[in-house]
Amino acid sequence: MSTEPAAAEDPGTAAAEGAESPGAEETAPPVSGTEAVSEPERASAAPSEPDPEAEPAPESEAGSELDPSVEPVGEAVADEGVEASAGSQDSEGSQDSEGSEEAGGGAGDGAAGSGEAPALSEAEAEIAAQRELRERIEQRKASKEGPIEAGTKLSGTAADLLAAVRAVESGEKPVASAFREPEPVRRRPAPAPVQEPVRPRPAEAAPAEESVAAVRAVLAEGAAPETLAAPTAAALGEGADGQLRADPWQLLRVGGVRPEQADGFARALLGPACGPDDERRGRAVTVWLLEQAALAGHTALDAAALTAALGQRAVPDPDAAVQSALAEGDALVFQDALEGAETVPVQRSDDERGQEAAGGDETGGAEEPERPVRILIGLERYALAEESLADGLARIINSLPKEDDGEGPGGADWAAAAARTSGSTAELIRAVGGHGLVLHSGGEAARAEPAALVSAAAALGLRVCAAAHSADGRSRLAQATGMQEAAVTVAGLLSGAQGPGRDADGALALDLLVVLDAPQLDVESAAMLVESLPDGARLVLSGDPATLWSAGPGRVFADLVAARCCPQVVSRTPDPGPIGELTSGIGIGELNQVEAPAKEVVLVPVRDAAEAIHRTVQLVADSVPRAIGVPAEHTQVITPGHGGAAGTRVLNAALKERLNPGPGRFGGFDPGDRVAHVPAPGRTTLGRVVRADAEGLHLECDGDPVLVRRERVEREVRHAWALTAHQAAGLRWPAVVVVLPGDAAQTLTRPWVYTAFSRGERHLSVVQGVEQALPRAVAERLWKDRTTRLRTLLRPQVPSAAS
Repeated sequence: MSTEPAAAEDPGTAAAEGAESPGAEETAPPVSGTEAVSEPERASAAPSEPDPEAEPAPESEAGSELDPSVEPVGEAVADEGVEASAGSQDSEGSQDSEGSEEAGGGAGDGAAGSGEAPALSEAEAEIAAQRELRERIEQRKASKEGPIEAGTKLSGTAADLLAAVRAVESGEKPVASAFREPEPVRRRPAPAPVQEPVRPRPAEAAPAEESVAAVRAVLAEGAAPETLAAPTAAALGEGADGQLRADPWQLLRVGGVRPEQADGFARALLGPACGPDDERRGRAVTVWLLEQAALAGHTALDAAALTAALGQRAVPDPDAAVQSALAEGDALVFQDALEGAETVPVQRSDDERGQEAAGGDETGGAEEPERPVRILIGLERYALAEESLADGLARIINSLPKEDDGEGPGGADWAAAAARTSGSTAELIRAVGGHGLVLHSGGEAARAEPAALVSAAAALGLRVCAAAHSADGRSRLAQATGMQEAAVTVAGLLSGAQGPGRDADGALALDLLVVLDAPQLDVESAAMLVESLPDGARLVLSGDPATLWSAGPGRVFADLVAARCCPQVVSRTPDPGPIGELTSGIGIGELNQVEAPAKEVVLVPVRDAAEAIHRTVQLVADSVPRAIGVPAEHTQVITPGHGGAAGTRVLNAALKERLNPGPGRFGGFDPGDRVAHVPAPGRTTLGRVVRADAEGLHLECDGDPVLVRRERVEREVRHAWALTAHQAAGLRWPAVVVVLPGDAAQTLTRPWVYTAFSRGERHLSVVQGVEQALPRAVAERLWKDRTTRLRTLLRPQVPSAAS
């Protein structure tokens, strides 16, 4: 590893606050009871406009090439207007919800103007598909409620039995024929897809102007900014103004609004009737904390952690607040048996034993064993998605066709296909031949193994499809398989814009689906994929378990690995070169020095954030192009967070000033700017600004034109010369510059370092100001754990998951 000479340490470097988990809002507090920080109630807090972003740093001077013998920069760039205060430090987890902190940033606005609706982008189509899935789940749940009258709402065996009884009673059929059990019929995919694949519905329109105006009037009474009117109307739906008057804390349902701001609004609206013990406040804060937990990756929260966080939010009776939210249906409660816990006898008093004996209890009041449970509280949306995912996975595991059914390749065919390969590739093909669900893990080089599986399955006559999470991953996958039509993105497959379409049953017309970068799957996307697969189809989830988890809630791949409910194939193909050697060591907790004769890995020590910004711009604009031959447009900067003294905002401002200077007349953007389009939290696509006009900002993202309406630019588009590791997950660039300023020391974890360092193909520069915090993070700081229920839900359905 090449190392540039270190400069004197700056003793004034301030430590940043601990970062939140992926997906959390930038200013949102931790939800854990041990981590949440108590804040004094603000006397007159009301929602306010966000602070302006930091000013760009002055243009950096051209520096030396990547040569260890060159002296370091003598003068650091002045960092005017950039403060490294803990209050402005943004966690990386907010990378895809940054816009939600802006006024009205968490709610979706419809397309402005009239005329024909613009074509849906891939991300918008996936969002619409997710909305359709949630509605189907809601309808399914509603259909189960209420009494069953005269046999209605019955289906399957129950409906058949009722029909048979009525046929016998009416004399239409004899008893023997009416109750003869039919031959079981396996649901099989249709031989060919229908002409028109199932498409998601168009995105919902913006709320009516009358509704927005009514909400605006209520917000004005509570001294809240008018910019919250449209997102509030969209979030609360019909009668939003009346809901706000009846319960001012409903404002917390709008993304970016915090409890102290909602308190100020309620105080201005209700006057003396407003108090911290208001039941409406406790209920709303409970739901808000659960939403923040979901943004941090949790699908549910431990009841003790939730009540502790409520106490730190000045809720006088946290238990009553939770019970109120449960009673109103705003949250659900679960009792999950603790894994590995042995049953313990239930202790009963003498009075209880006597009452049970008097009631005829045959046990005579003897102590009964009981398994310890944990009480979890969660939002219905994620609970239903996780339950649907567990049901779908169990169906895939248990519905694999038998070898002797005469349909599809048999065991001998799979064995022959495996024999034509070797190593872990052959092991993967054999595992897929005999199982419905298979997990595959490995690094970047190991992606060749699922690609070989796709080719082998297609040669056996199976309908096969391989999905990546980005257009970059899709193109690499198509190149590896040589099958352009079989490579899709997850969003494109779910929306129907890519892939084979649907069969007559509405399922994907597939026999095998391979999903790469599987750790990026959240519970909702995974549930949609699994529900879309027909009975008898195979599913392979492949990914690098050392990388960061999904931006959305859940840890699907990690939970399945831990559940051990299906075969797991671990690749034995190492990543090549100095970067591969470095990241392989990080994956097992070791930060080793590696030999980099062609300067594949370079360490650049810096004293403070100002010097980190200077050296980063110098590397991207001058040193890497000259010494490595990678132009600036193919070099990506990665940093731990959006805020702070050297976060994405500051670095993007400095890089824009050097690489594409301009007035930024359209929301700070100019043609040629590198941008990230974030239509929803966790959905990021990279592109460039093409032009701007009265309609909005015209982008080119992953080769497709995208129009972002004027009113949505501030929330959905940001510069992308510098990204966070979560935004960069699943992507690769010829050269990567990782910036680790001193105030990021507490935010680093082993998965973050592994993900950031493994994004470069030919070159990695590390601008390092955290000193020994980096090796400590690699050795000691593992995952920020997430609370999920998938393993618990799989246990009763998949016998191997219970062992």
